[in-house]
Amino acid sequence: MPAKNRIAPVSKLSVEAQATQSLRDYVLSGAVKPGEKLTEVALADEMGVARATLRFGLNRLAAEGLLVKTPYTSWEVRTLTADDAWELWTLRASLESLAVRLAAENMGPRLRDRLQEAFDDLVTACASGSAVTASEGDIGLHRTIVNSVGHTRLADQYKLVEQQVRLYINISNTLVGSDLSGIVDQHRAMMDALLRGDGPKAAHEAWLHNESEGGKLVAYLHQRAKMEAAGATQ
Repeated sequence: MPAKNRIAPVSKLSVEAQATQSLRDYVLSGAVKPGEKLTEVALADEMGVARATLRFGLNRLAAEGLLVKTPYTSWEVRTLTADDAWELWTLRASLESLAVRLAAENMGPRLRDRLQEAFDDLVTACASGSAVTASEGDIGLHRTIVNSVGHTRLADQYKLVEQQVRLYINISNTLVGSDLSGIVDQHRAMMDALLRGDGPKAAHEAWLHNESEGGKLVAYLHQRAKMEAAGATQ
């Protein structure tokens, strides 16, 4: 008799994968600021891992666009410029608008419940009072929409820039200030159109959301660069 198919055992995350996730959470938590340097020896000691393991994680985060390596010296958290912010908001707006339109056009009870739950999670995250938690709820909503439409290539392209988008969102959401409910308000028009199945309207609102918040971040970074340049000449 042919052998029965066996379910594959669940493999544990490797030490390298755990170190990478820990580093990613650390960078995106805001514990280190853009431009701040990271020291391999200190990080390896604090995490209790070998430097080779740590270096694997650092290289992975550099590939994701979260860190920059200065040859033979150190690592530092990537600093977003106004041009970086413009590229990110226009790219994510294109990807998210497509995802929202496809989700709306294929709306059904199960998908509606899934998307409503993701939006409710954002509301809860913003009510927590933590900007980091709110930002995770923010990217979680957009990730859920992208991954819900069954478009493999779209999901793959979004994953390529997802960590940079998380960094972008973290910085952008700091401009909201202490009233994190404003983050929820930014998404309401898009979600209303999405949940009622209006694809063109949902896509339009997704673009407007990115354009509005992206424009604010671009303006902020432009102003910050001018102030830093003025300070350097004094």
